[in-house]
Amino acid sequence: MNATSPFLNGSMIQWAWDSTSLGWLKECPRKYYYSMVIGWRPKTETVNLKFGQLYHKGLEFYDKARADGSSHDDALIDAVWFLLKSTWEPATPDKVAGPWVSDHNAKTRETLVRSVIWYIDQFGKDDPAKTVILASGKPAVELSFQLNLDFGVSLEQPYVLCGHLDRVVEYSSGTYVMDRKTSGSTLSPSYFDQYDPDNQMSLYTLASKVIYSTPVKGVIIDAAQIAVGFTRFSRGFTYRTDAQIDEWLQDLKWWMTHQRHLAEANRWPMNDKSCHKYQGCHFRKVCSKSPEVRDIFLHSDFEKKPWNPLVPR
Repeated sequence: MNATSPFLNGSMIQWAWDSTSLGWLKECPRKYYYSMVIGWRPKTETVNLKFGQLYHKGLEFYDKARADGSSHDDALIDAVWFLLKSTWEPATPDKVAGPWVSDHNAKTRETLVRSVIWYIDQFGKDDPAKTVILASGKPAVELSFQLNLDFGVSLEQPYVLCGHLDRVVEYSSGTYVMDRKTSGSTLSPSYFDQYDPDNQMSLYTLASKVIYSTPVKGVIIDAAQIAVGFTRFSRGFTYRTDAQIDEWLQDLKWWMTHQRHLAEANRWPMNDKSCHKYQGCHFRKVCSKSPEVRDIFLHSDFEKKPWNPLVPR
């Protein structure tokens, strides 16, 4: 078996999973096939992904510096300096060196730096949520994990859950995973309702309980609404009991077995009741076409960038 591939050698049977790939499968087998098995990505996805990764990385710089004893001001300067360097693009044969120019009006270099500074101003210095210090002495910030399950695709290969935790914190006499989200949506109560229940939040709670031996109550969601003229923040909570996690694990076993059957049959049916959900599936335009012309639309609007749960992001 190739340890760097999430699939068994010579097959489409996936053994290493994260919340993203599992979410695709639960939404629609066809979406899962296009996204995970083949690796198609919308060409317009690049800006959202880059913005989100840099937003998380800037806050990681601040969290680690504070846990290591830096002052609020020094940690903030470190975070901003990282962002400025990361959004300065080197010269190429086609352009001179200069700041990152985004083709998204709300997700730009300016709104990125602004959002990190404003988040730290609101939640950094006096935040009652305090970073957990692990037994190793390191702060529980940006933790990648791989969790072996007690069932697998064979006797030799267990299923593995992979992921990445933004932060584990102590808050109000309890321990929580903290997850940061960026969104263009209004941060109303209905925004946070989408995470209860939610595949990603259940996985994060399970992983923190098992791998870090922490009695986690659930997940704190720090959401940032990114707009052209402002960034607004709100904090929400989603809780998981042990019984809920056990139920999620039993369902997970069914989903993984289902994926194996789909892979062995090489049959990936469309769930046409999901096409208009989740802000509209980005493969909807492709799936609405006759099968013999779908490849034309895939090559026109998408590019191949395989997703690998085994690779930390």
